Amino acid sequence: MMGCVGVQVSGCRVPGPGGAEAARVLAGMLSDPLAGYVRLTARYGDVVRVPFTPRRWWFLLSRPEHAEHVLAVNQDNYVKAFTYRPLRALVGDGLLTSEGELWRRHRRLIQPVFSRRDVAGFGPQITASARRLATRWDRLAEGAPVDVAREMSALTLEIVGLALFGADLTGDAGQLGRAMSAGQRVAVLTTFLPIGWGPASTRAVRAAARRLGGAAEGVEGVATRLIAARRAGSEPAEDPADLLDVLLRASDEGGRPLTDSEICDEIATFMLAGHETTANALAWSLALLSAYPAARERLEQELAAVLGDRDPDAADAADLPWATAVVSEALRLYPPAWTIERDALADDDVAGTPVPAGSMVAISPYLVHRHPGFWPDPAGFDPRRFLPGGSGDAATRHRYAFIPFGGGRRACVGASFAELETVLVLATIARRFRLELTARGMPAPVAQVTLRPGRNLPMLLRHR
Repeated sequence: MMGCVGVQVSGCRVPGPGGAEAARVLAGMLSDPLAGYVRLTARYGDVVRVPFTPRRWWFLLSRPEHAEHVLAVNQDNYVKAFTYRPLRALVGDGLLTSEGELWRRHRRLIQPVFSRRDVAGFGPQITASARRLATRWDRLAEGAPVDVAREMSALTLEIVGLALFGADLTGDAGQLGRAMSAGQRVAVLTTFLPIGWGPASTRAVRAAARRLGGAAEGVEGVATRLIAARRAGSEPAEDPADLLDVLLRASDEGGRPLTDSEICDEIATFMLAGHETTANALAWSLALLSAYPAARERLEQELAAVLGDRDPDAADAADLPWATAVVSEALRLYPPAWTIERDALADDDVAGTPVPAGSMVAISPYLVHRHPGFWPDPAGFDPRRFLPGGSGDAATRHRYAFIPFGGGRRACVGASFAELETVLVLATIARRFRLELTARGMPAPVAQVTLRPGRNLPMLLRHR
């Protein structure tokens, strides 16, 4: 195969491009990384090896067994890849980017906030915000154009602000949306630049993102204001009311509280991971329902049977299996966290593939979720697969064939919150409205830090 070289490791030859072809592949990743992933897999198969530097390899692995090994079975051998450095510069050392004892300490503090039992307590904030959106849309004319991507971003930011930080962030939605969009573009563009990462480069990356997004404060500015406002308001509650209370009350084994910098990093992380990913999941779900009217009709029938003429609350989520399946299928086709990258600390064997120490390994949920060996009609939209007995039923599928929230001990801490939020928001919107795509076919995904349905998603609003 032209351009294919095999690295001989322990008697195993791993396929992938070499020489000038490898350089072209890596250069293409800067403009369209997702397309690069798809092309590599189509040409070389489930395991692809690309020389990154003279002494370093990059592995693209696409099977559930690969994901399980790297993310869970031998997770101690893998740390966040160097590709996370620009993201760390933007949001600091929060749960998404930190390692070692800092990560373990913060995870222990934050985990209880998102237990499945306690997440239901966020239901009132979720449903109240969704109803406010619906009330505003009620005033729009029939067939009015709506930028669904922007609307879902503003809505999920409002929910995160109220539920996790006790703050109304609606006035900051425009600035934060621009800052996060610009930050993602800067993160992708600076990933492979040969620069030393430290305080100076962090300041430069943040400044570039602020300039590009036209956001003077950036995400960190809003986070700093939230901390100052809570500290000025009153002492943290004896029983924490939200994530910000938990962070303000937290202390280590020696009784030392978290610094404002540590708290700021976690707030910035949850603003990105806690609203951007859910906004994308909702936008993709609404676009798919427009493209597949039969699935939308079934959703409307379920909502009528369960809710009648009222909006949902947290207790209704368990009685909305089709709504849940629609969201799951949207997450399968368009996982917001579309790639997970790790650096190998020591030599390893990943389901038969030798991975030398120092290699970077990419596990792509986008590719795993569309693997034809595990998903019938992998590119098709069929929520039935997530109903009991379907190919996506958790009782029968490979445990790591569906990983929209990652896996292992670094799986997304807010997964239960996101699952509840998406179902309740989707149900509130679909009970009252239909949204129609303005162009034929689904929008092309844009892969940055998250997988977006383009910069905008124009749809037409129809009242039911």
